[in-house]
Formats: sequence, structure tokens, C-alpha cells
Amino acid sequence: MQFMASKQPENSLLGPESDSQRTMYPYVTGTSVVALKYKDGILMAADMGGSYGSTLRYKSVERMKPIGKHSLLGASGEISDFQEILRYLDELILYDNMWDDGNSLGPKEVHNYLTRVMYNRRNKFNPLWNSLVLGGVKNGQKYLGTVSMIGVNFEDNHVATGFGNHLARPILRQEWHENLSFEDGVKLLEKCMRVLLYRDRSAVNKLQIAKITEEGVTISQPYSLKTYWEFSAFENPTQGAVGSW
Repeated sequence: MQFMASKQPENSLLGPESDSQRTMYPYVTGTSVVALKYKDGILMAADMGGSYGSTLRYKSVERMKPIGKHSLLGASGEISDFQEILRYLDELILYDNMWDDGNSLGPKEVHNYLTRVMYNRRNKFNPLWNSLVLGGVKNGQKYLGTVSMIGVNFEDNHVATGFGNHLARPILRQEWHENLSFEDGVKLLEKCMRVLLYRDRSAVNKLQIAKITEEGVTISQPYSLKTYWEFSAFENPTQGAVGSW
């Protein structure tokens, strides 16, 4: 007597369709976020581009959002994962408000929460494909920190994600100081964003600058920077480069 091995139907719950899925690569992404402490609070800048692969598909993506009463969040990376993180934070703030005890989560607590979320998802090999910047002010104390998609986190006087880590932070290290005024802080962020616009193909000349102080969060209307593209190095970028085409 011969026995035939039973064949699983294609739509079986045990078939390949039920395999656990993971985020292997991002789809629609935003580029750098740059932030710094200034005299009265935190300033943060991000452009509004959303890239579909190498195509700059969307040009009105807001990547900075207020969180609760004391925090401001900016994100690079996958836009849909950023939206998922915002849903997590909405639930966290709602749960905190339900206690109605006169206290509220500050930026340090929100940043610690985000480090646990990102590291937890990393350990499941299903990361949220973002680099986050979290800044805020509570009880006169300024706080600024960042966390990567695998949970690496730190706090500093100025932080940046993406290309900004390589191109903006050297400028910030050279020019940032503790008593930076609002106007000077905005000029410094604009200088960083202009360099990123010149050098990062995913950047777009449409940006927002946000500030958070004890009074709350203010996010500017989108605007463009004045640029100059007539530099000789831009006109012939390979001149003098050995082995270039």
C-alpha cells in the first residue's frame, strides 16, 4: 500500500503566506534632522522631503511633532514607522494624562521610553527604521537626545541624524556655544541645512524650524533657503580628480 504525502493548500495557515514578516528595507524616507540647545530652549530643523527610493516623491512631509506638554520629536528614516511611533506616543501621553495627578512626562522620560521601544524592536529583528531626535524643556531644564534604529542613544548639546551626523555636527562643534540666542541659533541651523542641501541628494529646499521652550512648541511655516550654485567645484566636480570619468 502506498501513502501519498498530503499537500498543504496554498492558502493554508501553515503555508509560506503565514511566515513572520520583517522590515527588510525602508520605502518612503526622510533625511537629516538637526537640533541644538539655545539660551531659552531647544531648536530643531528638518526639511520636508520624502524619498521613494532615490526619487524625491513627496515634498510636504512634516517630520517634527510636539509630544505632550514638554517634548518635541523629529525623525529621519521610514515615514510609516515614524507614524507608528507617534501612535505609541499618543497612547503613552493619553495614559499619563488619565492619572490626572498634576504631573506630566518630561523629555527625559519620553526619550527613555523611545530607547526601550527601539531596542525592543531591534531584538525582535523587526526594527522601526528611524533615527529619532527628542528635545524638550521641563522645570527650566533643557534636554536633547537621540536614539538610532537599533537603540543606540545619547544626549548632547547638539545632535543630528543621517548625513547631518557627518556634515552638520562639525559645524555645530565649531560654532555652538551655551548662550546662543534664538536668532543666532536659527542662523546656525540654516547654515547646516544649506550644507546638507548642497551635499545630500535626498534633501529638498523646503524646511521647517521648530522651537520648544517653557511656553510650549512653535513650528515655523515651510520656507526655502537662499542658495548659490555657481561655485566652480559645482560646475566641474570631477576636475583634478584622479581616475574619475
